[in-house]
Amino acid sequence: MTMSIALNNSYGQIDISTDVIAKIVGGAALDCYGIVGMASKNQLKDGFTELLKKDNFSRGVIVHFDDNQNLMVDMYIIVSYGTKISEVAVNVQNKVKETLNAMLGLDAAAINIFVQGVRMTSEETLTEEE
Repeated sequence: MTMSIALNNSYGQIDISTDVIAKIVGGAALDCYGIVGMASKNQLKDGFTELLKKDNFSRGVIVHFDDNQNLMVDMYIIVSYGTKISEVAVNVQNKVKETLNAMLGLDAAAINIFVQGVRMTSEETLTEEE
């Protein structure tokens, strides 16, 4: 079941699906340095850490609300080998917070990052082979 967020303004009400928010959040994360891709939140069930395509970001991003109806975002990411994971996570949190505010006018109470894996990107592989 897909939930939605209702925003009210002077023109009426706007309903935004949590799947749309997940795609916006996933796209913002991929713009950050050190991110290889999004991972499935069901890593144990899926059996391996797969990179998700843009159409499947909702499998790697959970948008939910706490008891006080504050927006919470959980993100499952794969980082690039050789990057400082803590810096990548903070950069993703900042980028997602800015993007949510700029595109939807939403403030997330928390953006939780779960690193599901570390991978070498194709550019790093080519450099090492030379």
